[in-house]
Amino acid sequence: MIYNVPNSTAEGDIDAVILWVDGNHEKQQIKMLPYLKDTNELKSKKFKARFHQVDEIKFTVDSILKFASFIRNVYIITDGQVPAFLINKNIENTYNNVHIIDHSVIFSGYEAFLPTFNSRSIETFMFRIPNLAEHFVYLNDDFFLINETKPTDFFKNGLPVLRGKWLKLDRDIFYKKFSKSKLGHKSAQQKAAQIAGFNKYYNFKHTPHPFRKSTFENYLKANEKAFLDNINHKFRNDNQFLFQSLINHLEIKNETCVLQNDLQLMYFRSYKKPLFWYKFKFNTISKEKLFLGLQSLDICSPTILKYILQWLGKRMS
Repeated sequence: MIYNVPNSTAEGDIDAVILWVDGNHEKQQIKMLPYLKDTNELKSKKFKARFHQVDEIKFTVDSILKFASFIRNVYIITDGQVPAFLINKNIENTYNNVHIIDHSVIFSGYEAFLPTFNSRSIETFMFRIPNLAEHFVYLNDDFFLINETKPTDFFKNGLPVLRGKWLKLDRDIFYKKFSKSKLGHKSAQQKAAQIAGFNKYYNFKHTPHPFRKSTFENYLKANEKAFLDNINHKFRNDNQFLFQSLINHLEIKNETCVLQNDLQLMYFRSYKKPLFWYKFKFNTISKEKLFLGLQSLDICSPTILKYILQWLGKRMS
């Protein structure tokens, strides 16, 4: 399903793309069951962290509307779901440039690979949104803009601004040579860098990622098997690479990007410190940054979660 998607794009347009799933929903969990080798996985903390949410996507969308008014359309890629905040018809005018894109749309012609519960597979095909602008910014539903941004924060002279730094591959670090391979974000980035022909990798963090659609399209035309291999997994798999990282490394290889060391990011992935520490961080450091990353908010204590959600609400109002 697609709702009110524009039928044309213009030069200079910039769109935003967000992946979202409500993994708490019983129907979604039932849908997963036939594809799980061990149904007890649904109860594991690691599995829950990947799929569960606390409705933070509303703040992601609100942050784009408030701090990136130049964004033409916001596309939310889902699997037959709609975030609760978009169901209320009394708010349609507020979110009239926010559109739901079903997995079946971006996997059109590749339906044999559905259903999928794998963000890496979905990211591989996110560029196939109908009439997506050539320039788009990809965000997870735990990314937020927290201060005013401008188009040049994402694209300069039409080229994506890539935030990160160069690092050695684990294979070239002595103490990591013999460690067991882990199914992680970093290893998936390293695989992508090697595919692009690099002997090091550009490590990017949890900031919004600017892309050019044509880079995806050109690679697909020449390397369809790589696409198909990467989407042929219902859940994350050690054999997968991070497609967004591959695209970034191709842009670097072709000298069609701008590299920036300053992430302009405030990021949290653990919530074990006392509440006053978070209050200090949110009320001081946030003034200096453009982006906020809040990974696995569902593991927060009720007190810290309440504070963070209230802070987000005030920031986006």
